[in-house]
Amino acid sequence: MAGGAREVLTLQLGHFAGFVGAHWWNQQDAALCAPTGAKEPPGELCPDVLYRTGRTPHGQETYTPRLILMDLKGSLSSLKQEGGLYGDRQLDAAIAWQGKLTTHREELYPQIPGLQDLLSAEGVLSSDGIWRVKSIPNGKGPPPLTTAAAPKPFTPTEDSIRVWSDFLRVHLHPRSICMIQKYNHDGEAGRLEAFGQGESILKEPRCLEDVEDRLHFYVEECDHLQGFQILCDLHNGFSGLGAKAAELLRDEYSGRGIITWGLLPGPYSRGDPLKNIYRLLNTALGLVHMSAHSSLVCPLSLGGGLGLRPEPPVTFPHLHYDPALPFHCGAILATALDTVTAPYRLRSSPVFMAHLADMLNFSGKKVATAAATIPFPLAPGQSLPDALVQLGGAAAWTPLSACGSPSGTCCFAQSVVLRGLDRACHTSQLAPGTPLPSPLHACATGEDVLARYLQQQQPTVRSSAHLLLAPCMVAPPYPQLFSPGLSQHAVESIPVLGALCSSSSLNRTLGDLARELTKLDVRRWASFLAAGVEQGDLDEALQELHSLAQCYRSGGGLVD
Repeated sequence: MAGGAREVLTLQLGHFAGFVGAHWWNQQDAALCAPTGAKEPPGELCPDVLYRTGRTPHGQETYTPRLILMDLKGSLSSLKQEGGLYGDRQLDAAIAWQGKLTTHREELYPQIPGLQDLLSAEGVLSSDGIWRVKSIPNGKGPPPLTTAAAPKPFTPTEDSIRVWSDFLRVHLHPRSICMIQKYNHDGEAGRLEAFGQGESILKEPRCLEDVEDRLHFYVEECDHLQGFQILCDLHNGFSGLGAKAAELLRDEYSGRGIITWGLLPGPYSRGDPLKNIYRLLNTALGLVHMSAHSSLVCPLSLGGGLGLRPEPPVTFPHLHYDPALPFHCGAILATALDTVTAPYRLRSSPVFMAHLADMLNFSGKKVATAAATIPFPLAPGQSLPDALVQLGGAAAWTPLSACGSPSGTCCFAQSVVLRGLDRACHTSQLAPGTPLPSPLHACATGEDVLARYLQQQQPTVRSSAHLLLAPCMVAPPYPQLFSPGLSQHAVESIPVLGALCSSSSLNRTLGDLARELTKLDVRRWASFLAAGVEQGDLDEALQELHSLAQCYRSGGGLVD
């Protein structure tokens, strides 16, 4: 059991959500294995918030994500649906049967060369240079059993990544993976394309019962469940599934926090009008219904906008990525997610999910935007005050919610996390008597530096700020996207600045989305309505989207 941890159950819905989630869980796994020392004290983030302890039938202790994952047939590659920790359930059942057996197996994709070595080692490189079998943190795991030569660092090539399970290096519990056999991941037929299709999945008694059983399994073993985080595709039929899942959680677990991350892949093209219209409709309906049932909703995308007109992807000063590759986009969004969720994963003085949502969603503002600086630029010899003065205003952060530039918009409330800086860099190191370049250089602690910076940039905005020593882990198979100037060696951890904000930019973004859909003659896209959304439901959702946009018309401090 997680003891005093405030547990969170993660729902991961959709294939792009799988890319983000695979990177996210790989980063959690890398943080569990990271050596600790004076610069990075253990226990700053509590892994028990996201993970659960268990035991295999053979008595081996396990530590697996508290996760329910849903995707389509054909998305698992070489990963077994039941995972690899508890054996093959079908094989175990067959042992008791003495009659004739006929086995039919679907052909699996071969495992990526090099990744198998990384996965099979399941270890950690100790400070003495020996690769040891990984134990569960806080003394919960077995003692090291074997030693072996450390595997060479491995980064899969973009051409080798077909699906998210190709690079997931974390063992999952048999209750985690729930495959939707009705729809196909590959091919043009049998795709989960429309909001109504996704809604209908959780209306089927068998599927609903399966999901409820999985929820009860995880929830009933929690001592202090604080809530749920939903990672959900927003552009396809999983938008409807995510909306129904949020509704189910709200009805069954009233009072728990529900934070939904609506995920959109990289920029799109004008090539397929039908696909673009579906994307627009799914996104609009998803935002409306998810915000109705969630404590907070935050769209996450590296695209420049949500509308029909293609916008260029966002850029990062120190990253080089291909926006057409989910493997790249998922890594960047997972890094931002790993940072902005830190407040409700802290071991000491956490901000619970419901409280974080309440701070950001006052006055009906239940949609938030995200932004990040990846990596946070701290040159050798610089202090945090130096870097913040050089960074400038919040407009220098890279927006991650497809809302365009934050310049000239108002921020009503924000939660900011800066992580991964050595404590010695937190305050100014200028010699006594040296003229101070800014008021930030007079602060006595790093927490004061960050708080004062936010107050200077947005004096009237309600802000919550956290400064963590633990960096964000970007070890292989995380893609090496970083500029060569950052390091001559492989980058395995980075400092990151992340922010969630209730922003007036949503007035423009949500309003424009509603206006674009209002101009459409949806009867031309009858197949979308035939999938389960009636014209009246769509009209009502568009009106609610207009109303949601109006919540962000005016308010607090001006963002530079």
